[in-house]
Amino acid sequence: MPDTARSHSGAPEPVALSSVPLDLPARFDEVIEDLHVVRLPMVTRFRGITEREVALLSGPAGWAEFSPFVEYGTEEASRWLRASLEFSGLIPQSTTLAEAAPSTVPVRSSAPAADANGVTVAVNGTLPACPPDEVEPILSRYGRVGTVKAKVAEHGFASLDEDLARLREFRRLFPDTTLRLDANAGFTPTEAIEACEAFADFDLQYFEQPVPEVEQLADLREELARRGLPIVIAADESIRKAEDPLRVAELGAAEVIIVKVQPLGGIGAALDVISASGLPAVVSSALESSVGLAAGAELAARLPHTDRSRDILGDRVACGLGTGRLFTADIVAEGEALTPVDGAIPVTRIVPDPDRLQQLAVDPGRFEWWAGRLQNCWSALRV
Repeated sequence: MPDTARSHSGAPEPVALSSVPLDLPARFDEVIEDLHVVRLPMVTRFRGITEREVALLSGPAGWAEFSPFVEYGTEEASRWLRASLEFSGLIPQSTTLAEAAPSTVPVRSSAPAADANGVTVAVNGTLPACPPDEVEPILSRYGRVGTVKAKVAEHGFASLDEDLARLREFRRLFPDTTLRLDANAGFTPTEAIEACEAFADFDLQYFEQPVPEVEQLADLREELARRGLPIVIAADESIRKAEDPLRVAELGAAEVIIVKVQPLGGIGAALDVISASGLPAVVSSALESSVGLAAGAELAARLPHTDRSRDILGDRVACGLGTGRLFTADIVAEGEALTPVDGAIPVTRIVPDPDRLQQLAVDPGRFEWWAGRLQNCWSALRV
């Protein structure tokens, strides 16, 4: 993609960073000396899992996380590694449109509501698929938050009655809290229309990825407008690489894009695609430890604020970086995880606790699996 190409917003299109080779030695262990793989138990089932495996590595800038989901292939997972190498300072931040110099943030192992530099970002609570009587105890883990994202369509359209029961209980408990929904592409186009008819009663800020394909999102928006249903559509799964947001913007498939640091290849790449798309953005986590959430917080602190984003998302965008509350243990001591306090987390660096790294370490077989996976991604980045 040439540097002179133009995007939907009129800015140069971002380079497809996953295709740009890196000057790396043959093996990762020639550069990465400190690698740990841990297993984090979860409060409840989320995204079909009850525990999350993540790899942690350190570099000149501090610790970073490499945690593509286990089903992802090498090509996709290598973008996650590129992000980890960038955040740890092992490679320079890649950016063509965004301001190159990030804010300096302190390295620390604890995460109070406001760090020494005073920079925090707002976060939403996350409500997984659960029975109505679990809504209150799950959300109580987040403390006071002004925005909640509820997962729907866990079993596709078959979950609709359960979803509605859970949302009715949520609205009973939190009538004034801003609500977002996320279907993780769980509906067919026909099902999505019927679901939107039902969900419209809950006063949504936006509905995230109700259908799988970008073209389906565009068609859904047209049909919602025809029926007079005031539901804002956000794209998440449709934003996987640098070119995706441009396609979403070109087709008018969404009014908001959800961006994640690791899947897009790093903070610089994420800022580029936000700028190129011209769409309001919300930063979300990929179900990461506090180390991974720290990268998301830095990106969230650098989001552009426009009239368009304020109209949809408000003056202070609540990002999906409160997912540390979904774990029963993290890689820092209890009370020091990057979890929300009064609806915000600080922009900071996280240093894992050595005792936690040992306590949560996976067995040797799983460590070797992750080391082999990291090497495969490392080699892919060199090609």
